[in-house]
Amino acid sequence: MGPRMWIRPQGDPRGKPRRDASWVLLGLSLLLGTSGFQAANAFKPNILLIMADDLGIGDLGCYGNDTLRTPNIDRLAAEGVRLTQHLAAAPLCTPSRSAFLTGRHSFRSGMEARDGYRALQWNGGSGGLPENETTFARILQQQGYATGLIGKWHQGVSCESRADHCHHPLNHGFAYFYGMPFTLVNDCDPGRPPEVDAGTRARLWLYTQLGALGALTAALSRICGFVSVSRKAVLGVAGLVFLFFVSWYASFGFVRRWNCLLMRNHEVTEQPMVLERTAHLMLQEAVSYIGRNKHRPFLLFVSLLHVHVPLVTTKPFLGKSWHGLYGDNVEEMDWLVGEILQAIEENGLKNTTFTYFTSDHGGHLEARDEHSQLGGWNGIFKGGKGMGGWEGGIRVPGIFRWPGVLPAGRVIHEPTSLMDVFPTVVQLGGGEVPRDRVIDGRSLVPLLQGTVEHSAHEFLFHYCGQHLHAARWHEKDSGRLWKVHFMTPRFHPEGAGACYGQGLCPCSGDGVTRHSPPLLFDLARDPSEARPLSPDSEPQYSEVLARVGGAVDRHRRTLTPVPPQFSLSHIVWRPWLQPCCGTFPFCACTEAGDPARADLTRP
Repeated sequence: MGPRMWIRPQGDPRGKPRRDASWVLLGLSLLLGTSGFQAANAFKPNILLIMADDLGIGDLGCYGNDTLRTPNIDRLAAEGVRLTQHLAAAPLCTPSRSAFLTGRHSFRSGMEARDGYRALQWNGGSGGLPENETTFARILQQQGYATGLIGKWHQGVSCESRADHCHHPLNHGFAYFYGMPFTLVNDCDPGRPPEVDAGTRARLWLYTQLGALGALTAALSRICGFVSVSRKAVLGVAGLVFLFFVSWYASFGFVRRWNCLLMRNHEVTEQPMVLERTAHLMLQEAVSYIGRNKHRPFLLFVSLLHVHVPLVTTKPFLGKSWHGLYGDNVEEMDWLVGEILQAIEENGLKNTTFTYFTSDHGGHLEARDEHSQLGGWNGIFKGGKGMGGWEGGIRVPGIFRWPGVLPAGRVIHEPTSLMDVFPTVVQLGGGEVPRDRVIDGRSLVPLLQGTVEHSAHEFLFHYCGQHLHAARWHEKDSGRLWKVHFMTPRFHPEGAGACYGQGLCPCSGDGVTRHSPPLLFDLARDPSEARPLSPDSEPQYSEVLARVGGAVDRHRRTLTPVPPQFSLSHIVWRPWLQPCCGTFPFCACTEAGDPARADLTRP
C-alpha cells in the first residue's frame, strides 16, 4: 500500500461524550471569564507526545522546507501553535531524553559525561535514568492516567540483575511499553559497517591479530628450531590470544543481537529485531493503545525510530523524495505521524487531546556514506547533532495542538526548552511539579494560551556533556536575544561546519576552542551565528557578558554531585544484565506474523 495523505475522517460517535464535554467546559469558561486551560483541566485531556530522532528543524515544510513533503506535521502546525526557538537541553539522544522526561538538565541525574562516552552503549550496561528521578509519566500515573511509551527508550534497562529492570520504562511511570529499549545503530543492519565502539573494536581486532601473529611465529620458530620454545609456552600464548579474542568478541561480535531488540513491557519479543517491519509494529501498537484507552485520560509518548541511521525505510516510500534515502525516511515518518493523528480523530478524541511534536536534537551532519548525506538539515542554523552550543545542534521543532483551547496558526518566537514539556504536561494532568529538587523547565501553558507575552526563561544554558558551551540571555524589554559561547567545536575540514570523519564533534580537549573573551552573538539579528560581536560593534558588549557571567555563577551554585551513569563501570557490557528471550547466550525470538512483511498497511 502506498503513501496515503491524511484525510479528516468522520469522528467515532463513541468518543462524543468526552468531546462534547470539552466544548461545554470551554463555553462555561468564556461565560465565567476563566481560562480555557482551567476549564479543560477539569476533565483532564489526553496527552499525545511524538518525538522524532535526529530530525533537523529545516526538514519540515512548516519550518521552511519546500523540497520535502511533510503534510501531516505541517497540518498539525497549522491547527495549533508553532515555536521557532524550541531548544533541546542536550545535543545527543540519551541526555536529551533524560532532560525531556524529568524537566531537569541531564547532568543533575548523572546522565551526562565529562569525557568519553556521551550516551548509553548497551542494553546490558548498568547505567541509566536513576530510580529516584521523577518523570512526567509517574506523576500523571498518580493522577489516574493510563501511561504508555511506544518506540525508543535509550535510558537503560537493569542495574544488578537481568530481571530488576531498575531503569526500565515501567519503573519510571509508564504502565505499558512496547519498543526498543536501546536505539537504532548501524549494527542493527547487517549490510552496514559497525558503529558501536567501532574504534575500540578496530583496535581490539588489531591486538588480536598481532597476538595471533606472535603465537604463530613462536610455533614456527619451535618447529624450525630457530629458538628454543617449549610446547607449553606456545600453547599458553595461543590460549591467551584466544581468551582475549573471546572476551571482547562475546559483546562486540554480537552487537545486533544484544542491542537491536524489541520488548513488550518486561518481555523481549523479537531478538534481533527485523528492521523492515519495525515501523509497522510501532504504528500498530500506537493505534491499538489509543483505541484501548479512549474512554479514560491517557498519556501516550510515541518515541519514533525515524530518522536515525540506518534509515530503514519501507518499499512504498523508497525513491519517492528529492533527497535520497534520508528524504524518503522523513516522508515516511510524516506518514506515520499522520496515521497516529488519524487514529486520534477516528476515535473522536481530537478536541480532547493535547498533541505535541518535536525532535530530540538537531540533524546529524556527519552521517554520510559514499553516495549521499544520511543526516538531516538544520536550516539556516550552524552546527548539528553532538554540538551543545551552536543552534543547529539544539534548535528543534516545537508544535502543540489542542483544538478550541490553543489558537490555530499561532507562531511564537520566544526561547523555550524541551524541559518545559515536563511542567506543562504535569499541570495539564492535574499534578504538581516536585519541590524537593531543581526543575529547570517552566510551564508553557501561559505562553501557549497567550496570557503572557514572553517565555518564563530569561537565561538558558547549553551543555555538551558536562561542559557548559554556551548560554543565552533573553533581554525581554528590548527584544534582544544574546548568545555567549565559551567553547566551540573545531570543525574539520576547517570551515566545513561539522566534524567529518569523526562521527560527532567532541565536547572537550583538543577538539574544542576555548574563547576568552567569549564569543557574543545577537540571535535576533544574526540567527545563523555568522557575525560575532565586539566592543567596537556592540555598545552593550561588556554589559551583556557581565550579565550572562552572573547568571552562569548563580546557575553553577545549583549543581550538586551525583553518581555518573556514563562511567566505564556503568557503560561496559555485562552478560548477566543482557535482556534475552530464550536461553542465554542463544537469545532468539520473532514476533508473531510474517517477518518479511514490509508493507505499512493500517492495522
